[in-house]
Amino acid sequence: MRPVRGPVRPRPRPGARATSAALLLLFTLAVAGLLPPAPAAAAEDVTTEEARVPVGTGADAAELDTTLFLPASASAAEPAPAVVLAHGFGGSKDSVATDARDLAGRGYVVLTYSARGFGESTGRIGLNDPHFEVADLSALLDRLAARDDVLLDAEGDPRVGVAGASYGGALALLGAGYDDRVDAIAPQITWNSLTAALFPSQLGEPAAGTVAATAQAQDGGVYKRLWSGLFFGVGSAPSGGLLGALGGGDGDGDGAAAAAGSLPAELPGDLGAIDPAAVDPQAVEQLLTCGRFTPEVCAAYQSAASTGTLTPEIAAVLDRSSPAPVLERIEAPTLLVQGTQDSLFGLGQADANARGIAADGTPVKVVWYQGGHDTQASERTTEQLREQVAGWFDWHLRSADDPARGPDPGTGFEFPAPTGVTATVGTVQGGNRTVTAPAYPGLAGAEPAQRSAIAVDGPLQPVVTPAGGTPAAITVVPGLGSLAAALSGTAFEIPGQFAAFQSEPLGEAVEVVGASTIDLAVASPGGSATLFAKLYDVAPDGTATLPAGLVAPLALTGLSGDPTAPTQVSVTLPGIVHRFEAGHTMRVVVSSTDQAFALPSEAAVYSVALAAGGDAAALAVPQVDGRTEDPSGTSRWWVLLGVVVALGLLGWLAAVLWGRRSRRRVSVVEPDGEDVPLRFTGVTKAYKDGFVAVRDLSFEVRRGQVLGLLGPNGAGKTTSLRMLMGLIRPTEGRITVFGHEIRPGTPVLSRLGSFVEGTGLMPHLSGRDNLRLYWAATGRPADDAHMDEAIEVAGLGAAIDRPVRRYSQGMRQRVAIAQAMLGLPDLLVLDEPTNGLDPPQIHAMREVLRSYAATGRTVIVSSHLLSEIEQTCSHVVVMAKGQKIAQGTVEEIVGTGGSVLVGLADDADGDRAAAVLTGLPGVTVERTDEGLVADLDGTGRAPALQALVAAGIAVDAFTPRRRLEDAFLALVGEDS
Repeated sequence: MRPVRGPVRPRPRPGARATSAALLLLFTLAVAGLLPPAPAAAAEDVTTEEARVPVGTGADAAELDTTLFLPASASAAEPAPAVVLAHGFGGSKDSVATDARDLAGRGYVVLTYSARGFGESTGRIGLNDPHFEVADLSALLDRLAARDDVLLDAEGDPRVGVAGASYGGALALLGAGYDDRVDAIAPQITWNSLTAALFPSQLGEPAAGTVAATAQAQDGGVYKRLWSGLFFGVGSAPSGGLLGALGGGDGDGDGAAAAAGSLPAELPGDLGAIDPAAVDPQAVEQLLTCGRFTPEVCAAYQSAASTGTLTPEIAAVLDRSSPAPVLERIEAPTLLVQGTQDSLFGLGQADANARGIAADGTPVKVVWYQGGHDTQASERTTEQLREQVAGWFDWHLRSADDPARGPDPGTGFEFPAPTGVTATVGTVQGGNRTVTAPAYPGLAGAEPAQRSAIAVDGPLQPVVTPAGGTPAAITVVPGLGSLAAALSGTAFEIPGQFAAFQSEPLGEAVEVVGASTIDLAVASPGGSATLFAKLYDVAPDGTATLPAGLVAPLALTGLSGDPTAPTQVSVTLPGIVHRFEAGHTMRVVVSSTDQAFALPSEAAVYSVALAAGGDAAALAVPQVDGRTEDPSGTSRWWVLLGVVVALGLLGWLAAVLWGRRSRRRVSVVEPDGEDVPLRFTGVTKAYKDGFVAVRDLSFEVRRGQVLGLLGPNGAGKTTSLRMLMGLIRPTEGRITVFGHEIRPGTPVLSRLGSFVEGTGLMPHLSGRDNLRLYWAATGRPADDAHMDEAIEVAGLGAAIDRPVRRYSQGMRQRVAIAQAMLGLPDLLVLDEPTNGLDPPQIHAMREVLRSYAATGRTVIVSSHLLSEIEQTCSHVVVMAKGQKIAQGTVEEIVGTGGSVLVGLADDADGDRAAAVLTGLPGVTVERTDEGLVADLDGTGRAPALQALVAAGIAVDAFTPRRRLEDAFLALVGEDS
């Protein structure tokens, strides 16, 4: 592109144009009201102080690694309020550094620290035990009170707020309950009762009035096995590795060793040089078994993991670490932030905290957002939450005469506007709309929650629970979001293991905000049952979506054994924010298994029915009226005008600066570009708030390959595709398509066809007209579109000429894929291409993609459905947390280990075959309904088969049982 040139004019002094443009832009933005208020201190004026703070005494002593962020505006003459930021479980003070610098830039003295047992801090993890972590917080408040640049309410009493997420959020609540010097708190995505969170059983009548109150059985519930194991794994692994944990590594190791209690504080790096007399064997065993946990927490986990049962000893540990018993003591104004995509701490936990704190008149504001432990919030949502927390502290910590105090945030209720299922089946629209209500329903002075009755029908149904709880339904994998379709591509539930009750198609949309309730009737021959209740959104084409992948565990006891006289139970379904569109149906499913929980070992058959005495019952769904706001829009036309003018000035300024470039940037074409249609080299995408969506991603794709880009939600797949398409720029690295580096508008992008993030179809046009309009916009000849081939791919028949607004989601998906194939592009990029398709269509789509690649073209498929990647793709790139963790062919990723199913010509040879296999290194054998299953740990498949043949055993089949799903979960688990 040549520099833009116009008529010759007198040349102004250097920088004049840029300066005048910048001044005009600032003026326009100021008039439009779009400039944010200036912070109390610029970020570059923030300094830091590092310190190691001793806390506790005797065996409970520890050293906390702290960082203090100091704004230039804070001094002895003008002291500033303080904020303590606590990190999440497994994190450290570095996890909250970005938020700390932001608050310091607003004029707060901000203290961050690594909790005992984490980062560089010593001590053992007590799960926010009042004697340990909560006492540590009080000690840190003492230090703040001793500083002359921190505002004091009284001698030894600093003006201070506490904020944190998850583990840090519980600390904020507990700290305010035990130390009345805390003046305001902002806990996020945290728990009310750790017992109810890890042993949930949503039975009984919930507290009336609120939208998300969740009942909890008094005698324990269903053990949340996967989440608990993840917690313990994070806390058990010494941060410096085993060598470091024994004292021979870095600072982490020294801290962990000192925390063990009997190990020397410093040991040589060579284990062989350790003096055996200096090491207490019991301390080493404690460290290896329990890692950085206190013995009480370790014993509680070991008991829960082995039995799946809540004992009084376990409950004592969890209750001690729960805010629930101290909520009535909290007088600090509280901003409660909870995520709607959270299978660890659901909306009911925030509901209980809100009710407990507000009961004595303490101001409480409740904010729900789209995100949580299962799904990372968007960059925009994260920034909005940061502003919410800062605004809360501005009002409650600053003096009335402080010009930076800001407006009163009130005590209202905010939640994401309920939206239904998008064209990408199984997900919920993100959007930026927020609904605000004057107060959280059911709290003091607020109106009680409104509930609508939705009739559901269904007969009494048997529900089988298999021996050992296997196979189990898959709904949510902790931290990875919904993998509900991983079993068979489209099925969420295992046949025979669930009962379903369904409404009629809805005449109008129903927005569910909170936890619905329903009464069931259950019978069990043994008098007890473990069940899981769910609320599905079923589209007209039969596609079922489980909002947020959430389930309600039910631990039932004292049941009738007679199916004709079952026991009635009240059930609270998961708290969700979801819009059930008109024409959709609500389906209540009660299943007997879920892989995320501990399950009974004994097989049984339960009877499940509606409790209405017939085939119909009422599903009570909560709804909230409020004002819907869209942060991206405004009703003030002059603000819009100001934005337009500002954008025009920015464009003019960019053109001027571009015209002054002295050299033309020449694109270098890679010599192997035609053989390597796509290459990522060291690609990183980082955002201004410090979040890194993609980090150092490198891979290449060759002609004829079907590459699967596989990873959980938030792995960076869509960000990578958007950079590939030139929609956003990478921060570092290089992306080339057919040897040409990708930039917005690069001509080589004409050789790429894509379907990413929604269909983008015009609803009032037919499918055929949408395809024609799209191709016309490319400016290329109509004959080059290969329209007939694309329509054949869509497979819609006569429906191709009907308006798209009458299409099902699957039909829209097929038209969008056909649109991507227009012109038969050399590189085809598809995001979740099989969502919304039925099994025959999925099979046909696989054939289309493989055949397409066989012509020498290349296909990129991004998906979180492991079965689709395995059956469709030849190669796989596995991503997690923005990084590539594995790459290769599907066979290479699956590996040669795992399990095999051994089919024998003569069943009588089963014992001999088992004896031969167990005699091989690392091999274990199990008899299942399918046959003999051998777990090959250390022995390859070929040697195992050869051993059977050499023993004279006739083998009919030797089938690998390890699938991509197993490899994927193993890879992601190791990465985490």
